[in-house]
Amino acid sequence: MIIGERIRLMREQKKLSQGDIEKRTGLLRCYVSRVENGHTVPAVETLEKFARALEVPLYQLVYDGPEPPKSIVIPSARGGNSEWGVTGKDARYFHRLRGFLSQMDEKSRDFVLAMAHQMASRKKSN
Repeated sequence: MIIGERIRLMREQKKLSQGDIEKRTGLLRCYVSRVENGHTVPAVETLEKFARALEVPLYQLVYDGPEPPKSIVIPSARGGNSEWGVTGKDARYFHRLRGFLSQMDEKSRDFVLAMAHQMASRKKSN
């Protein structure tokens, strides 16, 4: 199933009109229609808007498996397991970081990521 069909199906299941989606996302109704009819492929940021408007996790718009995908668990600094970047301050930081990285050219992004890797490696060895 393509994304547009899935968005339409979820919208209709929740008894929402394209106008309701327009109000919830800020996207024009004609754009919502173009996505649902497969004339336009939305960007990831736009898919996030659709997911919020439909009150579903983003993966439900793109994932076609029988069960939800497993979350990536990153060990916390305290040694326990937690999902970093999902809620609170970490989520806000991660969102901003993702925005900054997306605005960089590839060479600059590779440099920043290499520096972060070196800093993380140093911290582990200390």
